[in-house]
Amino acid sequence: MAKSFLHLPADEKRKTFELAAKISRQKDFLLEKDIWVVWAIKELFDAPFGEHLVFKGGTSLSKGYGAIQRFSEDIDLTYDIRTIIPEMVGDRENALPPTRSQGEKWSRAVRTRLPEWIVLSVVPVLDEALKRDGLSNDASLRAHEDKVFVDYTPLTETSDYVKPSVVLEFGARSTGEPFEQRNIVCDIAGHLEGFVLPEAAPRIMLIERTCWEKALAVHVYCLRERSRNEKRFARHWYDLARLDAGGYMDAALQDNDLATRVMQHQSMFFMEKDVKGERINYEMAVSGGLVLVPGGEALKALKKDYNYMNENGFLQSDADPFEDIMDKCREIEKKANCRNA
Repeated sequence: MAKSFLHLPADEKRKTFELAAKISRQKDFLLEKDIWVVWAIKELFDAPFGEHLVFKGGTSLSKGYGAIQRFSEDIDLTYDIRTIIPEMVGDRENALPPTRSQGEKWSRAVRTRLPEWIVLSVVPVLDEALKRDGLSNDASLRAHEDKVFVDYTPLTETSDYVKPSVVLEFGARSTGEPFEQRNIVCDIAGHLEGFVLPEAAPRIMLIERTCWEKALAVHVYCLRERSRNEKRFARHWYDLARLDAGGYMDAALQDNDLATRVMQHQSMFFMEKDVKGERINYEMAVSGGLVLVPGGEALKALKKDYNYMNENGFLQSDADPFEDIMDKCREIEKKANCRNA
């Protein structure tokens, strides 16, 4: 009979991680963290509010689609804007404010209500799940603004780059659509048999929308010549290259309606300025002016971050050299800007 992995003694879990690391050639501390990632996703989408959540971002690409071969440790989630501020959104089919000033009003309301919802709804669900699974001594919870931290006691030796904490980051300024339900399993499941491991079936943002969201995030970096958080930002360029290799970028670039939808959402809720202090025009980005490769010091910072990610085992397959990643992003940029020509 298969054993429940969560209920194994600590020594047996540790030995299992060590063995799986040798078989998979992944870091044992990443395999351990992945268990907590899948556990958290399962509990969130099994909860009553799960029907209003959408799983998005890099972790959804690796866990839900297998589209990228890197470890992605944080969990990005969208809580349906129609649920958190229903009196503002009303029956608007696109769930977008009519003006930027209204968008700012909606954002202020979300910033107020989202932390309250997290404390009153999310934390109690996860706390009860820890107690139910006998994990209260193994992990604890912290909530801060739009995040919940699942802090676990590591059984493997971690690194400064990988903290023993799973970050659940919530947003609530979109519907998360389009999405689809997909099954996800622990990375360790493919290498060892005889254990019952956490599994989940979350609603995941459609990969083509994630392609456009990542492309616009990269575009903003290039025009600002920096990001607000330089650490691990190079993951977006790696992801774009992998998404293109899998054919997902081509599918996204052919969907003009989706490009317009993402552009309109970014324009209403995420006003950014370029290095000269001028407002970034997202409409230009999806109609022939997309920039995916920075220059100067921004490029040097990106290379440093990419190499650091690679050195710390986040890129789980043989990673392409940084220069090759940039060349691939130049090709994507060219395809994107020529698609309506």
